[in-house]
Amino acid sequence: MIRPYSRMAVCVVALAVMSMAGAPLQAETHKGASAHVVSKGKLVSLEYTLKLDEKNVLESNVGREPMIYTHGAQEIVPGLEKALEGLAIGDKKHVVVKPVDAYGEIDPKAIQEVKKAQVPEKAWKVGSELEAKGPDGQSMFLRVTEVKADTAVLDFNHPLAGKTLYFDVKVLDVKTPPPASK
Repeated sequence: MIRPYSRMAVCVVALAVMSMAGAPLQAETHKGASAHVVSKGKLVSLEYTLKLDEKNVLESNVGREPMIYTHGAQEIVPGLEKALEGLAIGDKKHVVVKPVDAYGEIDPKAIQEVKKAQVPEKAWKVGSELEAKGPDGQSMFLRVTEVKADTAVLDFNHPLAGKTLYFDVKVLDVKTPPPASK
């Protein structure tokens, strides 16, 4: 004959066994969290601060809208994208990206001296930034780096070419993008 408290003990033991049996399921769920890990094709939301040295902030979105990009689609500099691979939601990382993995080294061929008449008069100042159309119709951005009597020196390099970039990032979200509509 089983006493009433013995039945309760059996129920408690049964619950304990069921809960232990459930433990592997929780581990599987954690392993299955790869859906929330930065990998090719995922939509990634980031909070970041970009510095050109360890102190001076160039740009930051902390406390503002997150930056969202598709991982592996070459929407951010390659060195940062590579460093983010495998991170999960909530992960933070300090990333140093050398010029070769960011905007490249400064290309001396991208610095050209042209007649001043080819540059709008209001841009005859060092530091002026202009947009031009390339032969293929694509936009090109350039800076005036020197103004001489009859010529201006134009730099077609990206403004961050030749610079090491220091990022502090936090992964806010990782999602599988919705299927493309047909």
